[in-house]
Amino acid sequence: MPANVTPRTMRRLMNLWPPFLFCGIRVQEIADDWRHARVVLRKRWYNRNAFGTQYGGNLFSMTDPFWAVLTLRCLGRDYIVWDKAGEIEFVAPGREDVYAEFRLDDAMLDEIRAATASGAKYLRWYETPVTTATGALVATVRKQLYVRRKPSRA
Repeated sequence: MPANVTPRTMRRLMNLWPPFLFCGIRVQEIADDWRHARVVLRKRWYNRNAFGTQYGGNLFSMTDPFWAVLTLRCLGRDYIVWDKAGEIEFVAPGREDVYAEFRLDDAMLDEIRAATASGAKYLRWYETPVTTATGALVATVRKQLYVRRKPSRA
């Protein structure tokens, strides 16, 4: 991901990315400081399952890249950030549009910086509720990131 991509450009690119575009997933916002993002999965005729509810794979997809992208952008080019693991717990049927929000704060970033200061890898779990517009919980997605400082070049 080029360092000069702005949050606005990233949002536009992600909204044109086929896995999002053809599933009804829209990135509504990526904050200028890369610490917040909001995504919506619109319920459409083409993205519901056999039961008429939101397809579970789309619920996971709508959350997939955000923790890694936001964390990398906030930490900077001196870090390696990868998705390591992911899991989803389905709580209720998604019968309408659903939303996911991602927020990084100073405490999270300070924790990562401290844990990786020696060059050691750090595994951190992030949790994202997927909710309806009224706040009803549809699913909980957990993502584990691998984070490590890049070795310094002498």
